[in-house]
Amino acid sequence: MASPFPIPVRALVFSAAAILLSGSANGPALAGASGPFLSHRALYELKLVKSRGSNAISGARGRILYNFSGSACEGYTSEFRQVSELDSGEGRLTLSDLRSHSWEDAAGKSYRFKIDTRMNDTDSAPIDGVAERVGDRITVKLKQPVAKTFELDGKVVFPTEQIQHIIAAARAGKSVLELMVYDGSDNGEKVYNTLSVIGKPIPGTQSIASPDPSTANDQMKALTRWPVTVSYYDRDAKAKDGEQTPVYAMSFELFENGVSRALVLDYNDFVIAGAMGRFDVRDSKPCK
Repeated sequence: MASPFPIPVRALVFSAAAILLSGSANGPALAGASGPFLSHRALYELKLVKSRGSNAISGARGRILYNFSGSACEGYTSEFRQVSELDSGEGRLTLSDLRSHSWEDAAGKSYRFKIDTRMNDTDSAPIDGVAERVGDRITVKLKQPVAKTFELDGKVVFPTEQIQHIIAAARAGKSVLELMVYDGSDNGEKVYNTLSVIGKPIPGTQSIASPDPSTANDQMKALTRWPVTVSYYDRDAKAKDGEQTPVYAMSFELFENGVSRALVLDYNDFVIAGAMGRFDVRDSKPCK
């Protein structure tokens, strides 16, 4: 999660309808506005926590493998893969394999992305493109699924940039943050309105009810983290009775160096938890 992770990201999706949550096509995205992001590799084990509504499911499981590397000098690279199985009951299984690769300029000026999805051994059209920020506009050039060029509002942010804003807001003591986010997911043209709710800081000295490899790591033990919930809204959908239901919401604990733990992914009809099963710090080149 640099998506969101940048847990990022829109890419944290379990069902066919939800696939691509940055975001996170890039997973829970990652870095601090006033400090470097940590290059790392993380493995998350996914399981069903709750099923509700008219489209209730009987089971879900999967894994997310997330690689994040880079620096403020060379930009940030995210590699994300999610393999999942959704059981709708009566033997109806949906198997999905989502892979994404992205690079983002540390100043948010450029963003390159490629997303591939396979559903029940059937490949969908890949998404491949680049977004460049020039002045008060962002120009997106898609190669796939169709060649197309279009513009976005310059206030839109990219996945790692989103996490930078959340960390900066958390450090400033803010509890709510609204952002428009673009990560290339869906058909490559989707922009989401997001609402981030930030909880009180959790000092590294505080005891942890459910520790994992990130909280046991020597580089992480002393770091502050914040409970964060990010809700993603379809900008094109009309609100009913003045309120709009999010497409999905993602909760996690966000460390000040961009690492995310204790994932909870809410897709309205069901909720998935992602527990970190492995965490490795990767070498990175410092800025000269």
